[in-house]
Amino acid sequence: MKRFTTFLLLSVLMLSLGAAALAQDMVELNFMCYNNGIECQVYDDLLSRFTADNPDIAVSVNTVPYNTVRDQLRVQVEAGQAPDMARITDFGGMAGFYLDLRPLLSDAAIIEGAFSAPYLQAFRAGDDDDGLYAFPDELSVTAAFINRTLFDQAGIDVPSDMSGEVDWATWTDAITAVAEATGTPYAFAIDNKGHRFASAGFALGIELFDEDGNFALEDDPGYRAFAEWMKAWFDNGLTPAEVWLGGGQYSSARDYFVNAEVVMLYSGSWQINGFGSEIGDAFDWVLVPNPVGPGGSAGASGGASIVGYAQTEHPEAVARVMEYLLQPEVGQEFASRTLLIPPNPPVVALGVEFDTDNAAISAALNQAGVDGTKVTENGVAMNLHPLAFAYYDASNTRLAQYFAGEFSLDEAMARLQEDLDQAAANLAAGG
Repeated sequence: MKRFTTFLLLSVLMLSLGAAALAQDMVELNFMCYNNGIECQVYDDLLSRFTADNPDIAVSVNTVPYNTVRDQLRVQVEAGQAPDMARITDFGGMAGFYLDLRPLLSDAAIIEGAFSAPYLQAFRAGDDDDGLYAFPDELSVTAAFINRTLFDQAGIDVPSDMSGEVDWATWTDAITAVAEATGTPYAFAIDNKGHRFASAGFALGIELFDEDGNFALEDDPGYRAFAEWMKAWFDNGLTPAEVWLGGGQYSSARDYFVNAEVVMLYSGSWQINGFGSEIGDAFDWVLVPNPVGPGGSAGASGGASIVGYAQTEHPEAVARVMEYLLQPEVGQEFASRTLLIPPNPPVVALGVEFDTDNAAISAALNQAGVDGTKVTENGVAMNLHPLAFAYYDASNTRLAQYFAGEFSLDEAMARLQEDLDQAAANLAAGG
């Protein structure tokens, strides 16, 4: 009996030591993630399966509000407290802090062969940098949503039903007539984001950049034309002033649409899934083709990306997680479950059957994908620019001051250009 007891104790001790050794060998990565819908929950599930097949690596998905990623992550990174990985939207804002995956991947073509050169360059610190730092997990496009039920109640045809090529003037006439006929408070609403404004205005010929790729807005005729167009909407009560003039840096217009207080909303395609659940059967809604004009199609592309940070103590583990997430079958499942447009060409080639029985969601996702193919060159470049977020913030402020009558258009445009010139100088100085 004594011999058996001794053997049992030794066995338990060996198992305990083995478990301790396994725990010591396991790497745990911190993945900072933000949600528009259920992206982080899906990642948590996918990565738990990764760990089941790779027991030496665990990934802790830390879900945070978007504002944390938008406003606090850079401070955290500069303080030497970067997560191992993060889901971000400010691509060029932290160039130089990202982990170069090129020497760590078993096949660098999984990134380099799948994504466009401008996208890859957006994460690099300079023209002589050939690193591979990130991959997109979501394509979003700015898009026009309409309340089709209001059109039906007004007895007015939806312009895009008759022609896919519809300009802003035609849409404005139609949605104004619908609002008047149905007693709807507003005809149009747009988020107070500078990229929403520019996205809508690309159809009127907004250029944004000079020949060297610098923001050059003060004398941009398309920018001025759309600013005057929107000012008229405010002055005529066609759009809710509170969205842009409420004093906040950012305010979404989506609630006006969800509550059937506006005929058309100009926002992001990432709203699609939320509209499906929040609107339900209250009314029929449609994502219509983006308006067109002399500048081409309205709309801009954006999205989110997964990056690793150079500060990580486990670069090889980060690269292995990245390679797993880049597998087309994994990307296909992520897109299907999250109802997001896949940006990865191999995933698109594989095909995505979206996990929804809501016909409005499926139709909207398909139309958003079509709109994504029509985005102008500057509509792609805007979100990739290293000063993208400096432009977003400055344009929010200066356009709001113009719409409120605090500045003339000349004054607002001059101030906006000064803001961007200063941001460029700060970036050049390493600030």
